[in-house]
Amino acid sequence: MAVDAKTVKELREKTGAGMLDCKKALEEAGGDLTKAIELLREKGLAAAANKAGRIATEGVVESYIHAGGRIGVLVEINCETDFVAKTDQFKDFARDIAMHIAAMSPRYVRREEVPQEEIEKEKEILKAQALNEGKPEKIVEKMVEGRIGKYFEEFCLLEQAFVKDPDKTISQLVNEKISTIGENISIRRFVRYELGEGMEKKVDNFVEEVMSQVNK
Repeated sequence: MAVDAKTVKELREKTGAGMLDCKKALEEAGGDLTKAIELLREKGLAAAANKAGRIATEGVVESYIHAGGRIGVLVEINCETDFVAKTDQFKDFARDIAMHIAAMSPRYVRREEVPQEEIEKEKEILKAQALNEGKPEKIVEKMVEGRIGKYFEEFCLLEQAFVKDPDKTISQLVNEKISTIGENISIRRFVRYELGEGMEKKVDNFVEEVMSQVNK
């Protein structure tokens, strides 16, 4: 059955599970929020919610330099203990995130960081596009709300599809690691440098290049 976005959002807030997992759980539960929460817990996907409030001040600052030094990324990822921060599993996770940032070039970690003025400007553009497509004005606002979600998916790290496994988002990947590692994990901030950024230059497919490095 179809589920509305509001219910999916509510389930996500209650469990900390990813948007896609919440949607699937609600569909399986026939729209019943309580049953959907139980389904997520059974699958271990809601476990992250119990750890989300814990303080995570340890962690690593991971780097990723694309071949030839053309793209560089620094990302701070926090966990609760120095012990976990030093494990290979956590380090590999941090490197995957840094590599993903290099390939997908997000602007923000989460949608809450996007300036309101930027959101409003994007909504104006989307509204104009919808009107130019000949859409009735009475449904344009709903279309804009739907399309602004795509904007967040493109530019917010946690909502992007993971470059090594596009079937899951970065948020889902984080929650999986929280469940397996047993500590709260938070991607706090990142910076991405691209050689010649802002200057006119040849356009390269960095996603393909980065993935070719990973697959070697």
